[in-house]
Amino acid sequence: MYLDKINSPDDLKSLSVEELDCLAEEIRTSLLDRTHEVGGHIGSNLGIVEATIALHYVFNSPIDKIVFDVSHQCYTHKILTGRREAFTVPERYKDVSGFTNPKESKHDIFKVGHTSTGVSLALGLAKARDLRGDKENIIAVVGDGAICGGEAFEGLNNASMLNSNFIILFNDNEMSIANNYGGMYRHFRKLRETQGKCSNNFFKLMGFDYLYLEEGNNIGKLIELFESVKGHERPIVVHIHTQKGKGWPYAENNKEAGHNIKVGGYNPYCEVGQRQECYENLTREYLLDKLAKDSSIMVVNCATPASQGLTFEFRDKAGKQFLDVGIAEEHAVAYCSGIAKNGGKPVLVIQGTFMQRTYDQLMQDLGLNETAVTVLVFAGGLYPSETTHSGAFDISMVCNIPGLTCLAPTNVEEYFSMLDWAIEQEEGPVVIRVPMVVRHANSKESFSSEKAKKYELLRKGKDVAILGLGNFALLAEKVEKRLASEGIKATMVNPRFYAGIDKDFLESLKDEHRLVVTLEDGMLSGGFGEKIARFYGNSDMKVLNFGGDKEIYDRVPQDELYARCRLNVENIVSDIKAILLPVLKLVSNA
Repeated sequence: MYLDKINSPDDLKSLSVEELDCLAEEIRTSLLDRTHEVGGHIGSNLGIVEATIALHYVFNSPIDKIVFDVSHQCYTHKILTGRREAFTVPERYKDVSGFTNPKESKHDIFKVGHTSTGVSLALGLAKARDLRGDKENIIAVVGDGAICGGEAFEGLNNASMLNSNFIILFNDNEMSIANNYGGMYRHFRKLRETQGKCSNNFFKLMGFDYLYLEEGNNIGKLIELFESVKGHERPIVVHIHTQKGKGWPYAENNKEAGHNIKVGGYNPYCEVGQRQECYENLTREYLLDKLAKDSSIMVVNCATPASQGLTFEFRDKAGKQFLDVGIAEEHAVAYCSGIAKNGGKPVLVIQGTFMQRTYDQLMQDLGLNETAVTVLVFAGGLYPSETTHSGAFDISMVCNIPGLTCLAPTNVEEYFSMLDWAIEQEEGPVVIRVPMVVRHANSKESFSSEKAKKYELLRKGKDVAILGLGNFALLAEKVEKRLASEGIKATMVNPRFYAGIDKDFLESLKDEHRLVVTLEDGMLSGGFGEKIARFYGNSDMKVLNFGGDKEIYDRVPQDELYARCRLNVENIVSDIKAILLPVLKLVSNA
């Protein structure tokens, strides 16, 4: 076993190419064993094993600096830089994150999990090196569709003017997460077909030197290639053609499905396609029906269609009424705004963590222009995730953007009522936070613009009112039952929207209530509950806000995460009683 002897990149230097090939196969086996046990990105990592070995064989990390764009292709890098046992010893599988992390190793330069930033980050390293007068190599490893993202273009535009060492390793495996789309990818195909020799070369036109290697999984040829660019004194793009999923037949033949494995990891949704009752599948069937009836509806996604239930079958049936724009969230929002402005009915289906990339477009292109775009936010909430992929910030982000109507349904029927209204209304953009837990109501009532600004009274009680937003309606019900068992009958409220407040409703609570409690599945700071607290700030009403702390959590187990934030029934009830009972006692004595 060669792998057992690798504790740092220096341990590679004495191995022959044949021995490095054996090492690559051992690494591949360990990657498959680990990801099938605890989940993770597998297709991208299997495809870049040889290139990562060659990088560390030729270059001198961490003096030479390697930046992995997205960094979901960094597993081999971690193995070679002192973290081998996290991939070979089952008891240690969870010791490291699935992305680069400077807290784990000096060989990791940045925490990276959102795409298309690698060129910009690495270019900054190169500029600082030049200012210091040093000579180390700077390498940006870009792949899996990252090259088409807006920031990648911005980085390339500046990088071409650097006039010093800057190496961009373009790992071309012909895929993003899903299939690539766009003119850039037609061009990359032409480069592959001509072995990098076609005259119309995008990278050369921008001013980069350029080299191409067809055999991107050949360690010997990779070493020769990297040796030839080591110390290169101009910005250069090294374009290698690799096989995504190499070594695992399933991932080789099913590149989209083989991109990521969720086994063993927390997934707030059911596995798409396995059960009918999950919001991805329900939304897919709903949209297919709507598309068939209305040719003006357009569904747009940003490189993760399968994660939101938009399967190959959906894409085929939707035809020209669906577009995966790739890893280009900013473009997607502005594109949808343009569709709406010209009479279309766009539905943007997006994951909460990636919506963070669109802040300016949400404000300028949607809110400011009042275009009727429907945004469906999946995976928004407090759940175990990598630091880079938290879904807990969408509420606090969008609820403070003027012009957005932000809705949080609590059950299937309410969700589709909101969605029916959002698609057909023409007043402005609507953001709907798709629930996590499938629950049903007894009936489906039509939604309206008026309801989008009014809270719903579910049950009338006294002394304490509980507002459970969206996902946390279920938690609110559990708290209600516990309070009822202790003789406290709470008023239950479905707030429904979180970008503003229902002042009349909140005012009416003052008559018979001493305490208002808010529960939200997101960050408290800047969120829904703080708006309620501010409304009651100059009154005698007490307010308790429950939600996430202002923190980026790193793979914290669900129960521990909720306990940290006091988001369990016991803590919530205890806090309610601690405030309510003394107040009621004072009133009684008076």
